[in-house]
Amino acid sequence: MKRVITVTVINQSGVLNRVTGLLMKRQFNIESITVGHTEQVGISKMTFIVNVEDERKIEQLVKQLSKQIDVLKVNDITDRAIVMRELALVKVISPPHVRSEMNSIIEPFRATVIDSGKNVVTYQVTGNPDKIEAFIDLLRPYGIKELTRTGATAFVRDTQKVQSPQLSILK
Repeated sequence: MKRVITVTVINQSGVLNRVTGLLMKRQFNIESITVGHTEQVGISKMTFIVNVEDERKIEQLVKQLSKQIDVLKVNDITDRAIVMRELALVKVISPPHVRSEMNSIIEPFRATVIDSGKNVVTYQVTGNPDKIEAFIDLLRPYGIKELTRTGATAFVRDTQKVQSPQLSILK
């Protein structure tokens, strides 16, 4: 089972190594990892997608990560309403006579052409990791020359209910 873990840390040298070392010691396979600055200066957020077979192991991992120096907050956000995105760059073999066909394939994914050559086109696509996987699967028969993915980043959705003006008038 895949779990999405976010770790907010003080942005200092060695923090990433300590956190990933703890995951390695606990034998978690990291499927995806992203790290980036937050809205606060000197604070970064790490997003991990890990495979977990035993739910008890994830609770133990969250507790152990929380005890690490420079770790401010740890959350398992898997079961919450989240926004998750990933970026992929896909270089595809694309002779001129198949480009219109490929453009019709990429259109529903809102992918963009970011580079093109005589027989190669590079696409950029962002979205949920499942969307990225579907995009890659559709392009695979054309011949993927090169592929790189950023890894997923995520946070919890703001779930405040917005009152409609009519309802507040009636109260």
